[in-house]
Amino acid sequence: MRGGYNVPVAGAPLAEVRELPAPDRLYLPLASRRFDFSDVRVGEGQSVVRGEVLAVDPERFSIPLLAPYGGIVRLGEVEGHIVLDELDASADARVSSGSVSGGPAAGPGGGPAARSTGKPIAERLLTLGAWQYLSDARTGDPVDPLISPSATIASTLRLEPFLAGGEAQLDGALERLARGLEHLRGMAPEAPLYVIVPDADEPLAAELRKTVSACSGAHVVSVPMRFPFDDPALLARYLKLPAGPDAAVWAIPVEGVLAVEAALTDGRPCTERIVSFAGPAVREPVHVRLVPGHPVADILADRLCREPARVVDGGLLTGAVLPPEQRGIDSECTGLTVVGEPTRQTLLAFARPGISRRSYNRSFVGTLRTDMSMRYKAELSGEVRPCIACGQCADVCPAEILPQVIHRHLYADRLEEAQRTRVDLCVGCGLCSFVCPSKIDLRTEFLDAKRVLREEEEALRAEAEAAAAEAQAAEAAQAGEAEAAAAQAGEVTS
Repeated sequence: MRGGYNVPVAGAPLAEVRELPAPDRLYLPLASRRFDFSDVRVGEGQSVVRGEVLAVDPERFSIPLLAPYGGIVRLGEVEGHIVLDELDASADARVSSGSVSGGPAAGPGGGPAARSTGKPIAERLLTLGAWQYLSDARTGDPVDPLISPSATIASTLRLEPFLAGGEAQLDGALERLARGLEHLRGMAPEAPLYVIVPDADEPLAAELRKTVSACSGAHVVSVPMRFPFDDPALLARYLKLPAGPDAAVWAIPVEGVLAVEAALTDGRPCTERIVSFAGPAVREPVHVRLVPGHPVADILADRLCREPARVVDGGLLTGAVLPPEQRGIDSECTGLTVVGEPTRQTLLAFARPGISRRSYNRSFVGTLRTDMSMRYKAELSGEVRPCIACGQCADVCPAEILPQVIHRHLYADRLEEAQRTRVDLCVGCGLCSFVCPSKIDLRTEFLDAKRVLREEEEALRAEAEAAAAEAQAAEAAQAGEAEAAAAQAGEVTS
């Protein structure tokens, strides 16, 4: 594995996980990065229990949004949210273990499952909210419960700065991890299961390798602790797994394995998350255990050391700015990263040697300080300029493509040339944008190009399927006419 880079940035959270006090109300967003829970299944003033389905995404296999606590539903109070009031954590909607081997799994509260898949285990994971953790390794899209994978990649790593990985998720949970891996093997017994562990000498890494090695049929894959070597698309290429619509590769993070274990072993709904709250503008960076819908304002209150600040939903390199109208943590949140907003320009910054600054190309004096981590702000520290073909983006690119060449093609609107130079292999890690001295947002440029190419491919596939269906219908019509003519000829002869 080539390329990659660990950003020296201040604000890393502690390894321990802290509990946050239960809030007075929950604000559950009806949209997240991948899901749009537009089909609301509850009404105003309805009383719900923990694990009950509040809404589903009709376009994503009816993946549900579950109630993290019991409470009273408030609709329309906050736009784009379901509010839960009068919270009660004493009762939940568990699914009995018998539903795995029997018929269709019962949904929360005894209702039907979120979607009839014909696979009791998949139905149960859908019902209990664990299916959302399974994604296509190459696209990141949710996987179809009706399609078995050609392989499964389970990663214990999350290498982007600050986000909660195995060191936070697996504290005292190695036995649960082993059971979750066994469940994954049972879901796709014919597909190889690759478990990604860190190539490190730390005690946790050794325990992980020992635990995974004891799981029947699981293959241990050690990777360097360098971002973004935990990326599922990169790992699928590294493992030389088959690609194509008929060779789906599942990817699941460590918290997803634990969610599968909780759902299939105990019938518990997946309503908790461990997320990071960190960054240069956070006074005491930590990992916290909370539920979706936890008010963002409660998390930020009295915890910022620098204001104004910008809150990012996700990691430092691939996260998106948290919309100001979003009141609570969404169902996919892995962390909140907070950086300070610039308040003034630095006088003659270009003439300073940079004692307190670092850069990938070692152009500042601060680079000589190996113990220094940058306290980044939400600013470019310069202006966007034309590409100077320095090649730094190619140095750090883990996909081994040439970002500077692809950028020239896209800048000139030569999308086909960008495709020939394999923009489709970009994994969106953002390192090219980070190291670019010209401040070009290469990541956004490449992801937009991939989206356009994918839409064109889907349109061509739809046209081909429509043409095939039309030809089949015409052939059937001709066959029917021939049969009718033959029958009529037989009647005349008689």
